[in-house]
Amino acid sequence: MKRLLDVGSCGPDHGALCDLIERYFDAEVVQAHGMQDALEQLRQGDFALVTINRLMDRDGSSGLEIIQQIKQDATLSQIPVMLVSNYEDSQDQAVQLGAARGYGKSSLQADATRALLGQYLEPHGS
Repeated sequence: MKRLLDVGSCGPDHGALCDLIERYFDAEVVQAHGMQDALEQLRQGDFALVTINRLMDRDGSSGLEIIQQIKQDATLSQIPVMLVSNYEDSQDQAVQLGAARGYGKSSLQADATRALLGQYLEPHGS
């Protein structure tokens, strides 16, 4: 089973992502709350995808900084990462740092978001 690391999401947003993943994919969602937590999880486990909130739920720090750290780390840089943000300029910045274009919270339930996640996760029954 593939695993997704969800970084910086508040409880309700994490729950909504878990519901989506459980409904459509054979994958497990693991939660991290900030840079140190995320980097530790990534070094300890195998993840098919990392979704990073634009702002961390606990301290408001930038998810873009976490993307930058992951993409500059030779042992982690090949892990697919995407930003969770409704703001196109933030998505553009994430892509410039090496992330895949992500999705916004407002489009979590959209078919396009499921298709995007399906590039990294196995759909049920495949």
